[in-house]
Amino acid sequence: MFILDNIELATRNFKTRKLRSFLTVLGISVGISTILFLVSLGYGLQKVLIEKIATSDALLTLDATSSDPKMIKIDDVMLNSLSKIPNVTGISPQKTGVTLLGINDLSTSATTYAVSESFLKLSGVNPVYGGIFHGEKEAKIIISSATAKLLGIQNVSEAIGKEVSVVVVLNNNNGDVNVSSPNDSMTVPLDGTFQIVGVADDDANNFCYLPINWFSGIGSDGYDQIKVKVASQNQLEGARKVLVEKGLSVSALSDTVDQANKIFNVVQIVLAVFGVVALLVSAIGMFNTMTIALLERTVEIGIMKSLGAANREIRLLFLTESIIIGFLGGLGGILFGLLACQGFNRGINLLAKNLGGQTIDIFYTPFWFIAFVLIFSTLVGLFTGIYPAQRAAKLNSLEALRYK
Repeated sequence: MFILDNIELATRNFKTRKLRSFLTVLGISVGISTILFLVSLGYGLQKVLIEKIATSDALLTLDATSSDPKMIKIDDVMLNSLSKIPNVTGISPQKTGVTLLGINDLSTSATTYAVSESFLKLSGVNPVYGGIFHGEKEAKIIISSATAKLLGIQNVSEAIGKEVSVVVVLNNNNGDVNVSSPNDSMTVPLDGTFQIVGVADDDANNFCYLPINWFSGIGSDGYDQIKVKVASQNQLEGARKVLVEKGLSVSALSDTVDQANKIFNVVQIVLAVFGVVALLVSAIGMFNTMTIALLERTVEIGIMKSLGAANREIRLLFLTESIIIGFLGGLGGILFGLLACQGFNRGINLLAKNLGGQTIDIFYTPFWFIAFVLIFSTLVGLFTGIYPAQRAAKLNSLEALRYK
């Protein structure tokens, strides 16, 4: 029996039993689309989270602070020694303090991070409006959306370009920046005004970023935190070991990302299990369809065997039909699943936009997963058709011809 003849015979049932064949394919499609929808949701949420908290540079970065600030001081001498660690490609320090920010008659105190451009990039700072500053001596500032609202800018997108006065708050006793009680401290106004170049999306925390050179000579000469960048992820552990030996407490964003990925892997498996349950119900329906097809075509099988058709050809006929059903169900499931993802995502974004939030894509479907789903649905069709195919192949031709 030629392949084309086999396919033609296998698909003939689609023409004679159109509604039943359509419902069988639809059942498989519903199961496949459920898997695609749920797993794409898992991948999408994982992608959104990772993109929000990490950049490629941030994943190559170690965050270090002094384990004992009184005994171990992070200063320029230590920075110079750390820069000589093998495979370290950059070191960016940070000073933390409090400043008083003012626009017109409104002012607010804000936690202030004095950093360089490289620190912002390694931290993955990505303002929702505007951008970051590029020079350490520029009179530029990045503020949070909470800070913008405290300064009377309710539409935070309008903050870009506005000028802000900055006053650094110092402690009376030792000159360090006092984070807890600015009202009882000395103040040092910075020259001129600072232009807002970026607004970070954070309505809960009041903070800002300033170029680190503006804090030069103000307060202590040490740093509160440093970011150490290495050439590749394989070198993170070696650099971490050296930093710990120097008395620094070290953490890495890559550790958090790894933990998040592990959690999302479990979430994806759980979501996939729900989809597989739906597919299992569809597979039972397909098995029922193939069994009924066997009973309906018993006489036909007897005629084919009497004309010389071999058992393997009968078996192949039924397997071909079940594989085609599984393949078509996979195609339909992919189409329905992608449409459901797009429709649900647009609905969520429309709701978020009306509520003043940001639009994001919470679904992500890798191409390899689409290919896997198509192959998986075809295999489901194959395995569902094995038993009916075996029964059809073993039918006695005389008994099949007498079947009513």
